[in-house]
Amino acid sequence: MPTDIEIAQAATLQKILPLAHRKLGLPEDSLSPYGHYKAKLSLGQVQSLADEPDGHLILVTAISPTPPGEGKTTTTVGLGDGLNQIGKKAIICLREPSLGPCFGMKGGAAGGGRAQVLPMEDINLHFTGDFHAIALAHNLLAALIDNHIHHGNALDLDVRRITWRRVVDMNDRALRDITVGLGGPGNGFPRQDGFDIVVASEVMAIFCLATSLADLQRRLGHIVVGYTRDKQAVTARDLQADGAMTALLKDALAPNLVQTLEGTLAFVHGGPFANIAHGCNSVIATQTALKLADYVVTEAGFGADLGAEKFIDIKCRKAGLQPACAVLVATVRALKFHGGGDDIAALTEGLANLRRHVENICQHYELPVVVSINRFDSDTPEEIAQIEAACKALGVVCVLATHWAEGGVGAAELARQVVALCEALPRKPAARLYADEDTLELKIRTVATKVYRADGVIFEPRAAQQLAEWQAAGWGHFPVCIAKTPYSFSSDASWRGAASGHTLRVRELRLNAGAEFVVAICGDVMTMPGLPKRPAALNIGVDEAGRISGLF
Repeated sequence: MPTDIEIAQAATLQKILPLAHRKLGLPEDSLSPYGHYKAKLSLGQVQSLADEPDGHLILVTAISPTPPGEGKTTTTVGLGDGLNQIGKKAIICLREPSLGPCFGMKGGAAGGGRAQVLPMEDINLHFTGDFHAIALAHNLLAALIDNHIHHGNALDLDVRRITWRRVVDMNDRALRDITVGLGGPGNGFPRQDGFDIVVASEVMAIFCLATSLADLQRRLGHIVVGYTRDKQAVTARDLQADGAMTALLKDALAPNLVQTLEGTLAFVHGGPFANIAHGCNSVIATQTALKLADYVVTEAGFGADLGAEKFIDIKCRKAGLQPACAVLVATVRALKFHGGGDDIAALTEGLANLRRHVENICQHYELPVVVSINRFDSDTPEEIAQIEAACKALGVVCVLATHWAEGGVGAAELARQVVALCEALPRKPAARLYADEDTLELKIRTVATKVYRADGVIFEPRAAQQLAEWQAAGWGHFPVCIAKTPYSFSSDASWRGAASGHTLRVRELRLNAGAEFVVAICGDVMTMPGLPKRPAALNIGVDEAGRISGLF
């Protein structure tokens, strides 16, 4: 069986400009090509679509995954191809892959098998340079902070209360906590600092939530970088950094357009992780796709407890999006993982995780759901039948999807079930877990008790102090973004299945005043991941012809 990259390299791609014109009616001069097979759609063209009606928005999410992932991106691509196979006009919206997991645990993130977005190597590596622009804008602000302090510190920034860290798009545990400014007076004032991965940057979150260049600069200006000695917030606008940061991001903000193996158009734009950030592609890409197609398929990262919750309680709340239904991806592998074994008994035990996610989506967000079994070659008919029976007992449709092996044809039945739900039900906003006017503490407790089934929340002293200060400062109306392990409903990765009766431990809060949400960092989750014992990077190479291998 050929690998993902071998399938991608054997594909015949269509030139993106005529493809976009033929399928979406986009003028070729509205697209800026990056080679023949990827392009950016101009912001002017995006704005010209504002009065067009919206298509149906379909959210692809998943049960709690195993470390390699359960195929949300593959299912998103397959469903998009499947919708086009049955005669519907569909577009896909995905996040851009981070180099961290590409060289770390998971390898590439452009789908797999016969359900991929292309050009796969470009998308997984430098693509159109968006991540580099985001990292530069973020680190420019970091440099301006230290430069301001070095040249007199007119804003009276307290070097002990600077909250703006640096970023790099790579897993590098050695950079989590560092000291900068060593080497004497010419190098500035020594202080404690650290790095996060780019996907955890507030600039990434702002980039994905901004609706225009003006909105982008407004949000960048609101970033709180630290506090004065009397605890007054200092912003990027106070440092006059917002203009230059916007200039670095100007071209990146235009959404990227590529294609699947079957020629379905796909916007791949923005890339926050869902375990440490809000886990959705850009609002601009999603809103644009809804104006251009009858069906838009998008994904939210990791399991529905993380990605779907943030998609609805942050992205949809801020952008006014109305998902029509959800597709919950399940695999035999993950269900056995949550059952603690490798046999049919473990699968039966692990079905509790599937039930919990279905209940959350249906009860808390009031969305209809289709369960999509992402089939692996090792799955047996008995195992598939167990999952189908569990879904029947829950009263939800279950579809065995074979898009990895067969492309859009293998997701055609899934597409038909999704269309039936979209056409049968009236459009309405998804329900939200909490109201804007609830306190930050209540919002965190609500997510913990309703979605995670925790008995309570413990705020460590630092987090409790931050809660009180930010609530008093007027930031209490922001939604919350829970950063925790993706492998469990609890904040302990070893607690599998459908954990309940646990306590969510919040060790730190981070204020994202520009992105307009507050991050609650729980348990042992890190915003700068480390590489595994054998990183995926060790398998990647390039031959004499320049063909990349090992990027799966």
